[in-house]
Amino acid sequence: MLRRLAFCLVFVLAALGLTGVPAHAAPDFTVLVFSKTAGFRHDSIPTGITTVQQLGAANNFAVEATEDANAFTAANLARFKAVIWLSTTGDVLNAAQQTAFENYIRAGGGYVGVHAAADTEYDWAWYGNLVGAYFASHPAIQAATVRIADPAHPATAGLPAAWSRTDEWYNYRTNPRPQVHVLTTLDESTYSGGTMGADHPNTWCRAYDGGRSFYTGMGHTPASYSEAGFRTLLLGGIRYAAQGTGDCSVGTQPPPPPPPADLALNHPATASSVENANFPASNAVDASSTTRWSSAFADPQWIQVDLGATHTIDRVRLLWEAAYGSAYQIQTSANGTTWTTARSVTGGNGGEDDNTALSASGRYVRIYGTTRATQWGYSLFTFQVYGT
Repeated sequence: MLRRLAFCLVFVLAALGLTGVPAHAAPDFTVLVFSKTAGFRHDSIPTGITTVQQLGAANNFAVEATEDANAFTAANLARFKAVIWLSTTGDVLNAAQQTAFENYIRAGGGYVGVHAAADTEYDWAWYGNLVGAYFASHPAIQAATVRIADPAHPATAGLPAAWSRTDEWYNYRTNPRPQVHVLTTLDESTYSGGTMGADHPNTWCRAYDGGRSFYTGMGHTPASYSEAGFRTLLLGGIRYAAQGTGDCSVGTQPPPPPPPADLALNHPATASSVENANFPASNAVDASSTTRWSSAFADPQWIQVDLGATHTIDRVRLLWEAAYGSAYQIQTSANGTTWTTARSVTGGNGGEDDNTALSASGRYVRIYGTTRATQWGYSLFTFQVYGT
């Protein structure tokens, strides 16, 4: 009788949808987030830790976080499939801890480096090879275009081929491409302060010394961690480091893209005036950094270039001589007569003046100077225009 009642109760509960909920499945793996700093401290670290925890909760992996280097022992590291170095800086491990981490990687462990992980352990050559390249410098935080080099990898699958986002963009001491599998590059024509040229890797991965390594230079700002695209990138990197998900073989990628073409190069250039016949407008568009256009000693003055066809213009790079424009306008025109101002510059201080993210169009581009910085005329070594 009791057995029959129990059977009936189970049947009723099932019909009502009140059966017991099965326990959560065991996590697929566990990762350690390590964020010790011995130099600059990023205010995005707490947000980054929370983000990894959220990714773990949503994707069935466990997360532990520490800033205690004493966690780097053989016994403790063996509990983790990957260690995420989240904007670490400076010398963060002693010799014994370094040895423990080397042995962990050699035993098949995974490494994820985020942003300032490349600004860490400069005197530990093995780590430098693990991360792929050391930090060299960075310009101010600004928007730039990230190019996806491998759209098939889980870290980059589904991301825009030309991914525009704002971050702090690292230049590296060396180009890691020969030793790594590049996932993203930076388009230096879309921002100011890049020093690596046409091939500027920004995210990469590879097998290393028995284990796996993934690094991204992105992740400086707290806002980065709320971006769906950056979270996709980070999750893909964690899965690669922990589980080997994705192809990170080296030497199978196409060569880097050619540098963007200077649309103004050797095109017809004219100016409002010249200091004398030795300094014509054509000197500014001849690809030489030693020849220059110089104007009469008065305001206003202008120099313009005929691109030969209408283009979308996103960047104008100027290299001034000691006499320069402290205030000027970048203007475009379809016919060389009616001008639209794409950008007004005030307080210019000479040298390189790289104007990016212009979002303009036209056949003609003009620099219209309204205020000289010196008693001399405007003096311009280089006048370059980029776009499509």
